[in-house]
Amino acid sequence: MAYDILAIDTVVNPMTPEVAASRPSWSGDFHTGTFKQEERVRRGYSWEETLAMMDEAGIEKAFLVAAKIGQIGLVGSWHMPYQVVADAVQRWPHRFYGMAGLDPTEGMTGVRALEKAVREYGFIGAHGYPHWFELAPDHAKWYPFYAKCVELDIPIQLQVGQSLVYEPRRPLRSVGRPITLDAVACDFPELKLVGIHVGIPWTDEMIAMCWKHKNVFIGADAHAPKHWPASFVRYINSYGQDKVMFGTDFPVLGFGRMRAEVENLGLRDVPKRKFLRDNCIRIYGLDKK
Repeated sequence: MAYDILAIDTVVNPMTPEVAASRPSWSGDFHTGTFKQEERVRRGYSWEETLAMMDEAGIEKAFLVAAKIGQIGLVGSWHMPYQVVADAVQRWPHRFYGMAGLDPTEGMTGVRALEKAVREYGFIGAHGYPHWFELAPDHAKWYPFYAKCVELDIPIQLQVGQSLVYEPRRPLRSVGRPITLDAVACDFPELKLVGIHVGIPWTDEMIAMCWKHKNVFIGADAHAPKHWPASFVRYINSYGQDKVMFGTDFPVLGFGRMRAEVENLGLRDVPKRKFLRDNCIRIYGLDKK
């Protein structure tokens, strides 16, 4: 299908065969079980296959997340080396951007790694999973990373909303209530805060944070658009049209499915273009890179 607007996907997890083989055992069961993905996801997709799927879905560029999932040494935890993403960005600079995953337990070692990823690898933002550490976004351990993001002038993505059970041997608390972004936005008014995963089931709370703070935004990934709350669709299509960005959280959701369901939302032309690409370009400063 041909699309009139080329989208930018703000949340993509690399899933090459090498990455798939390195991930914890829960990963394949999670993608094929909870999200009913094809068995193929267990084996992974080459970069060329990933780009072909993006092309078919009308997705021009993708933000690749070098995720840090939990503290190393604990059950189910796993970190993707920044170099994996850096190599892909270097090979396809017009298609990929890098996002540096954060582990708040790493302290200044992690802060220095983030700075290196931005200054040496050209990464354009940071990414964090509060639930994997059971540390809410307003916990002090995140604050050194926020300060560094302000210094580097990069946005940070944080998962908000309910978390699921990923590793059955280690269920984790849902600490990412959108309201916890309130203190962070007050303490760091220069920090661009992106609450990803829509904020479900507290979507209206996430919208309220965006309405209150000029520096808070929403990443609309990981939840199929056909299941989005009606208030969220109205927000994208009206007074929140400058605040929300498209994403898939691939391979949680496939590129083609996500794009097709967005097209079926009936968004007006201007808000749809902002949602699919223009907001992302502005918030991440892609037009300056």
